[in-house]
Amino acid sequence: MTNRLTIRRPDDWHVHLRDGAMLGGVVGYTARQFARAIVMPNLATPVTTVAAATAYRARILAALSPSTDFTPLMTCYLTDAADPQEIARGWEQGVFAAAKLYPAHATTNSAYGVTDIANLTATLERMQQIGMPLLVHGEVTDRTTDIFDREAVFIDRTLTPLIRDFPALKIVLEHITTADAVAFVDDSGPLVAATITPHHLMLNRNAMFDGGMRPHAYCLPVIKRERHRLALRKAATSGSSKYFLGTDSAPHATSVKEAACGCAGIFNAPHALESYATVFDEEGAIDRFQGFASENGPRFYGLPQNVGTVTLERSPVAVPTHLTCGETDVAPFQAGETIGWRFLG
Repeated sequence: MTNRLTIRRPDDWHVHLRDGAMLGGVVGYTARQFARAIVMPNLATPVTTVAAATAYRARILAALSPSTDFTPLMTCYLTDAADPQEIARGWEQGVFAAAKLYPAHATTNSAYGVTDIANLTATLERMQQIGMPLLVHGEVTDRTTDIFDREAVFIDRTLTPLIRDFPALKIVLEHITTADAVAFVDDSGPLVAATITPHHLMLNRNAMFDGGMRPHAYCLPVIKRERHRLALRKAATSGSSKYFLGTDSAPHATSVKEAACGCAGIFNAPHALESYATVFDEEGAIDRFQGFASENGPRFYGLPQNVGTVTLERSPVAVPTHLTCGETDVAPFQAGETIGWRFLG
């Protein structure tokens, strides 16, 4: 049994750092464990230009100690009116690491998202030409589709034609939640990959209704049936280079989570690596953890591997019931529980 695990320093390929006081309260949790992170652009005013991304990156770095070794990788929020030239300029200047597709009204701050993928034809053609990755929130949003089926329907209705029409486009299907998504990624070529969150690996949809409504288990895409959780665990621990770490850590104030219409999002950044290590340990695949956490993502993005290492130890850690982040309380993932791995740094 492995009691201490040292791996190449990992990256988080999908995180929400928010802005303002919340940014200052949460960014340190991500920077503590990860060398780099793909930062989501869905702020209240979305990040759609090079100037906005540059300013947001500056605010992220300003919220950290100057000695912190952390690189935020910025993304462009795609809209129906996306400018291919602006997006290409951001890529060529090293400001944009990728562009993000939110179907309109799919999740938090997605009202400016894309209403019809056909509106992005020129943008996707340019991205394909320059090798810029497309990051996809893979859900349809029409109210006639059951919320638990929206990922599978998106794959059939939107993603399959997208890959046919843009065969050289790099695509990351983010925070996958279903066996359907695993099958799609497995069956697609080397330009299609996926991120998987710790909460989708650890929870099934019963967690939202365990003895009552559990708002802190509510996220988008929503957690699915047990068979889907098992498919995700198999994919993450398989050793396939198509899957890599993306926490989708998404903090919200406790007051807006525990509300009549609570916000979607799970704040897992404080113990992200410990959660993932627990899954790999339970699956007897701890020897494959470094590939998932530290190697597959950089290879897909064409970035160098990190040089340093981090160490985790098999040791019980009590997760606090709440954390003060900026000016508000936020409940972390697994609040009040004890987890079996400790991050040593």
